[in-house]
Amino acid sequence: MSTTLSPLAASAYVAAGGAAGALGRYQLGRVVTHWTGASDGFPWPTFAANVIGCLAMGLLFGWLARHGGASESLRLLLGVGLLGGFTTFSAFSLELMLLAQRGAMGLAFLYAAGSVMAGLGALYGGLVIVRAAA
Repeated sequence: MSTTLSPLAASAYVAAGGAAGALGRYQLGRVVTHWTGASDGFPWPTFAANVIGCLAMGLLFGWLARHGGASESLRLLLGVGLLGGFTTFSAFSLELMLLAQRGAMGLAFLYAAGSVMAGLGALYGGLVIVRAAA
């Protein structure tokens, strides 16, 4: 039997997981930069975080699906908080895979292309705004 969490409790689970995920990403970046030397210009720390986060999201989602779901607190702590703080690419990848598995290939393509293009456009827009204000 599952119980519904209060908004405050749900937020606390997300915050705790998010703090741990952000710290994990920072430490991973330090380790990967040390290993690679970051001399080739390729963003290895972000790449590693995205791949590891996607693997972890696949393991978590597969486990939750196999065991009929889990407590809301566990989903919020690990899926939304920890992996969200570590990399949101894992959530993007899961959502994209779920669209594809449902056979919504057009929507999956639109989501993937739209996310990348809108994200790049928004980043560029932010740079333009800051540069114009300087």
